[in-house]
Amino acid sequence: MSRTNKALQVNRSALRRTLGLVRPHLPKHAPILAGGAGALLLEVVFRVLEPWPVKFVVDAVTRSLGADLAEPGPTATTRLLLACALATISIVGFRALFNYLATVAFALGGSRVAIELRQRVFAHVNSLSQRFHANARSGDVVQRLIGDVGRLQEAAVSAGMPLLVNLFTLVAMVGVMLWLDPLLALVVVVAALSFLLLSRTSSGKITQASRKTRKSEGDLANIAQEALGGMRVVQAYGLESALEQRFSGRNNRSLKDGVQARRLAAGLERMTDMLVGVATAVVLLLGGYRVMQGAMTPGDLVIFLTYLKTAMKPLRDMAKYTGRIARAAASGERVADLLDTQPEITSPDNPWRLGRARGDLELRGVQASYDEATPVLRGIDLAIPAGQRVAIVGPSGAGKSTLTALIMRMMDVSAGAVRLDGVDVRRLDLTELRSQVAVVLQESVLFSGTIADNIRYGNLEATNAQVGWAARAARAEEFILAMPDGYETVVGERGATLSGGQRQRIAIARALLRHSSIVILDEATAGLDGENALAVREAIGHLTRGRTTLVVTHDEATARECDRIVWIEDGQVRWDGPADGILPDGAAFTGSSGSPDRGAADPAAPPSRVRIGVGG
Repeated sequence: MSRTNKALQVNRSALRRTLGLVRPHLPKHAPILAGGAGALLLEVVFRVLEPWPVKFVVDAVTRSLGADLAEPGPTATTRLLLACALATISIVGFRALFNYLATVAFALGGSRVAIELRQRVFAHVNSLSQRFHANARSGDVVQRLIGDVGRLQEAAVSAGMPLLVNLFTLVAMVGVMLWLDPLLALVVVVAALSFLLLSRTSSGKITQASRKTRKSEGDLANIAQEALGGMRVVQAYGLESALEQRFSGRNNRSLKDGVQARRLAAGLERMTDMLVGVATAVVLLLGGYRVMQGAMTPGDLVIFLTYLKTAMKPLRDMAKYTGRIARAAASGERVADLLDTQPEITSPDNPWRLGRARGDLELRGVQASYDEATPVLRGIDLAIPAGQRVAIVGPSGAGKSTLTALIMRMMDVSAGAVRLDGVDVRRLDLTELRSQVAVVLQESVLFSGTIADNIRYGNLEATNAQVGWAARAARAEEFILAMPDGYETVVGERGATLSGGQRQRIAIARALLRHSSIVILDEATAGLDGENALAVREAIGHLTRGRTTLVVTHDEATARECDRIVWIEDGQVRWDGPADGILPDGAAFTGSSGSPDRGAADPAAPPSRVRIGVGG
């Protein structure tokens, strides 16, 4: 396949996928879009009528000067000239009015479609699995969600609607010119066909260049987001220059691709200008000759030249809009790629309605992996009765967090089953299943907004009194009320304006509002100093009272506070027994709350971190 044919195929495919994105949203807004189309057609009608008063004036004045014209008609009078002037004002006024109405209608309809499309894409991204989000570049995803959808909206208003106007105008005026003089009309037809040939060659190349530009811009957004999100590490390690060089490289690539797309679009516009100039010269030559022969009047030639200028403007504009639409098609293709990513975890068609869960958990023959070649969990068998506190311990990478992810269906088992109250979690509605679970992570995620908002995310219908109760139970109200605005204090992005202990207690308050049957604590006290760790432990005690609790930890003290310890290593259960039991030889706690992992062989480690084997 030649490069040109391949470019055309890519362009058609991108445009087809882009139209497929917006098509489902059009019926809902059919009335306003139909009104815009009606106003558009009326604008074209008045655009076609606009040159006719000029024709009548030119012919009438020519007759008044004694010329013998091919068509009979009135001579110039004050009344005729005044009537033609008023007609011109009226026609231009109506054309401007209908153009305004069409612009507003299409802008409003396009904005509504873009809002719905962006909402649809955002909801789709939220439904994708942890595996997708672990591998995807968040900056690029945001660029597709905001920038690419915005470009589709802009193209629809600034290019799509004018392109429709120009196409209707071109068809209408060619029809009138064929009626006036078929021979001269053929000049316009040939010019239009020549433009189509030129644009077929260029539009595919513009789409390819625009696709590269959008990809480079996505890379830029990702680099910027990573740098801004990890600014403390960037500055602490002196990585500013390295990241600036990386950003500069992507920035230059984006510039190069963007200039190429603009160059191709500009080249198409200039070729169209030459085409319009040649067509105008041919009409002047042939039209002047036919006026001299008496086959048409000077007014006919004037109206023909006016139509030619007006009809050629759509061709010139289409060259400009072709570039915009090609760039929009490239953006649409990126959005379509995102929507084509299928969620791996979905609710069943007819879910089992569990109601309020007791909290009995059972894992039978569970295997799980992030790829087919490397299983993370192998043959896990566990039964956890309701209300029991179980410490999940073991070395890093053993599969502890994977086990808790299976319970919430953040990922699915590759073999075996996870059951809640005897029901396979894959038979439950995702929203209902996850409403049964409260999670507190090592690095609690807070969102931009007030402290009250962040607590209320545990239960969006919670009252202010319930928010206050949760904060008090989580030992958070004291530091909250000490802040200038109390519960209405706005936290920074990801809670950066709060300490680690404060973030954890707000996260625990959020978890308390869920009133869930199951609580998952993933290193919830790791990295905290003694005072904060104590406050968080007290809050956790309130949170987990009477609830089935899984505590992922490296800390022996935390594990010994539970009812039971499950040791996982190499994806398998190596030991399962009471919290005061003696772990088998080879098992060791390698860290403690507030301290980094240092390993059993560290001679400076306190006794609580030494290897625990048979016989103590």
